[in-house]
Amino acid sequence: MTKHVAVLMGGWDSERQVSLWSGEACAAALERSGYRVTRLDVGKDVYARLEALGPDVAFNALHGPWGEGGAIQGMLETLRIPYTHSGILASALAMNKDKAKMVFAQAGIPLARGVVTSRFEAAREHVLPVPYVVKPVAEGSSFGVIIVSADRTHPPQELLREDWPYGDAVLVEKFVAGRELTCAVQGIPGAERALGIIEILPEGQAFYDFDAKYRKGGSRHVLPAQILPDIYQEVQMLAVRAHRALGCRGVSRADFRYDDRGTGELVCLEVNTQPGMTATSLAPEMAAHSGLSFEELVTWLVEDASCDR
Repeated sequence: MTKHVAVLMGGWDSERQVSLWSGEACAAALERSGYRVTRLDVGKDVYARLEALGPDVAFNALHGPWGEGGAIQGMLETLRIPYTHSGILASALAMNKDKAKMVFAQAGIPLARGVVTSRFEAAREHVLPVPYVVKPVAEGSSFGVIIVSADRTHPPQELLREDWPYGDAVLVEKFVAGRELTCAVQGIPGAERALGIIEILPEGQAFYDFDAKYRKGGSRHVLPAQILPDIYQEVQMLAVRAHRALGCRGVSRADFRYDDRGTGELVCLEVNTQPGMTATSLAPEMAAHSGLSFEELVTWLVEDASCDR
């Protein structure tokens, strides 16, 4: 009997458009692999729609706080519909950058020095020595990220915008110069593997922002990253350790900064429990480098789906 997969995409978070791109790519790949697929543009009536639809599996292609922060996972647990990617606790921890850093610190994962404060305080005075980075506590795709450079005399006044949509709590972290590295991890607890490391080189942007991530030609990916073998192995080890520390399942992606020309500092920035699955996305590219086609990757995610994750 052909397995019926509902691909959850869209939603109402700031990453709605990214989710639509991811969802369509995954739905098409699953159809090519022989599954019966229903594309579900998620709205506030998603519980009733899923209950009526009764799929065998929910493929979670949502991005943003509601879609990958534990809420949709809890709803799927209530419906007892097996779903892909991480469960409630891992999703909630990873989405909250402050809580995730606490877990990483206990696991011995190196981190940039940082503090959580209100956006109003961060706009009133420099809460860390420049240069530093300000980011919303619970957002993805670099939404709301501000880099405060060493020559900037005033704290970022953008944080005082009346239409600021990312919440009042922000994480302020020391800016670590150097290379932007990312490593995907695939696996279930006790059987994880790192899929490879990409160095990200933004083209025309100051950092890996939304345009660099999703605009065609916005960034260049070097795979495998051209770093020393011992650093390569360390990044892979730390990515797996972060995946395990949070309790992730399926595919995750850990982001790092590596200062190879100065202090030699290597820090983990965050873990994404539901990496983008678009044509320019990093995790599928690393999977392909490891011998796993896009169709094989999404098939593996569907066959790994379960409740009680």
